[in-house]
This record gives sequence, C-alpha cells and structure tokens, in this order.
Amino acid sequence: MKYVWGSGTDTGKVRDHNEDSLYPQEGGKGEGPVVLMVADGMGGAVGGEVASRLAVEAASKQAPDEPIDPSVRILAANSAVILATEEDRSLTGMGTTMTLVLLGSNGTATFAHVGDSRGYLLRNGVLTQVTTDHSLVGELVELGKITKAEARHHPHRHLVTQVLGLGPITVDETEVELEPGDRILLCSDGLTDMVSDIMLEEILKAGEGVDPTAWALIEQANSAGGVDNTTVVVIDASE
Repeated sequence: MKYVWGSGTDTGKVRDHNEDSLYPQEGGKGEGPVVLMVADGMGGAVGGEVASRLAVEAASKQAPDEPIDPSVRILAANSAVILATEEDRSLTGMGTTMTLVLLGSNGTATFAHVGDSRGYLLRNGVLTQVTTDHSLVGELVELGKITKAEARHHPHRHLVTQVLGLGPITVDETEVELEPGDRILLCSDGLTDMVSDIMLEEILKAGEGVDPTAWALIEQANSAGGVDNTTVVVIDASE
C-alpha cells in the first residue's frame, strides 16, 4: 500500500497562541511503515504548547531496527510530559491529548489514542469515527445517554477523562485493514467542535488532494467561529 499525506495547523480566530502539535510537519508520501500524529495541549499559554510538543517529540522518536508499537509510543510521550513537569514545577497541570496512526507496509492502519482528538476513516464516501473520545460526553454517547449531535453542544463537552502528562493512562488501539481509495483524518477538537461529521464527510470526499483538503477543513472551522486551535492530518491510501 502506498500513502500520501498533508497537514495543517492554525491558531484560529479567538486564541492568541497555538497549543496543538503535529507530526510530521510537512506533507509527504511513502509505502510504510509511517507514523503520523496530532496532539492538543492544555495547561495555559506555556504549558499546553510544551506538553504537546514534548509528546510529539517523544512519540516520533525511532531507534534503528526498533519495531514500531503505537501504544508504546504514546506511553513514552506520557512519560516525557510527566518528567518535564517534575523538572519544572511551573508546568504543573499541563497535559495533552494524542491521536496517532501507524500506516503499515502491509496495508493496515493502527490507531492509538488518548484524549478527545480524533481519528476518522472515509471509505466509499462514508465517514466513520475510528477513535472514541476520552471525555465525559464521549462516555455518555457510548452509553446511549446523549446523541453525537447533542454532545457537540453539551456544556461539559470539554471535560476530558484521560490525557497525557497527569498520571497513568490506558491507550486505546484499533487496527483497520485499509483498502485502496481510503482516506484517513486525524484532528484536534478545534475541528470537530466547529464542524459536524456531515460537513467533514462532504469536504473529505470532494476529491481534492490531501493538502487542499486539510486547509479546507481548517478554513471551515474558522468560518464557523474558530474558537480553538485546529490541527489536521489527511492521508490517502492507494495500491
């Protein structure tokens, strides 16, 4: 399986700084294995930026001949953020989400995830959320207590139940067998808080390349208010 990816990140219309991080910073292509990720920091103007940056740096490190384990990558990122807090108490309370995908040379996509950043799969024009939000409203949706539409406007929608940097974590991991023509989206909640899944689907299946699609998604979030930082990675799979 061959892959091509594009990405973008934007501060938005309200915030004065960007606490999101992503990897890689630039678009590219390859046959796998390839690791891509987004992280959404929290903990103030300094802490959030530091947490997401440290997490991405730790999770993207690759030792020669070391097999890539997505969950281990996120656990390493968690340790890196905790260590930074222990070394600098002014950063106490910082944390970050992380959604990571390993694109295998065998055509598999392994999603590893902590927090409420998301991973999606577009197949045959139908968008499916692969990850489950580690948030209060995400749990309510899973239990059938509220709908996904209600979750987008819930007063406690930003209460996350798991993040990196605040203690032990449990990483969710999901493997998907990819098909030629599949499109993957990784994004921070700056996108999904502003743009419905229906609109995400429409933009993703519009037929544009990965870079134009990534920026079309960001522009849609900003047009809807852009109240948060928005970070997007779009990946296409082909034979």
